[in-house]
Amino acid sequence: MKTEISTAAGFITRLLRTPGGIGDEQLRCFSESLQEALRDHYKHHWFPLMPSKGSGYRCIRINHKMDPLIGKAAGMIGLSHQRLFQLLPSELTLWVDPFEVSYRIGEDGSICVLYESPPPGVKTAKALESRSSCKEEWRIGRSSPSKNYNMMTVSS
Repeated sequence: MKTEISTAAGFITRLLRTPGGIGDEQLRCFSESLQEALRDHYKHHWFPLMPSKGSGYRCIRINHKMDPLIGKAAGMIGLSHQRLFQLLPSELTLWVDPFEVSYRIGEDGSICVLYESPPPGVKTAKALESRSSCKEEWRIGRSSPSKNYNMMTVSS
């Protein structure tokens, strides 16, 4: 569980890292707070013998609403929800399961694997060729179109 949580927290922390943005010390504190929150949250919901059991509970989700665990860790460093929404994709799903951490940016985005390990006793390794293009895809979240859309209404 330690590796999976560290991977998830590291990914979210990297999304927050911007030039002239949050300082390294604040990011370190955020990452530590998020890891602690995830450990507490997953404590009784981690099933290595049945990795998909509890997957929905362990899912970190931003869908125009901030995930409470990310919000809690951000609050520890004085980062507002408003600032989080500026730095993070408006739609992000991060699955933290035994032996795999994966994410998707947007509702129609590809699912990308951040960490994968075979369960103990399993000697086969999955090929990741089709997923390798996702390695840096998380950066796309920053280059998304502005959230400020102009709406024009037409009446007859």
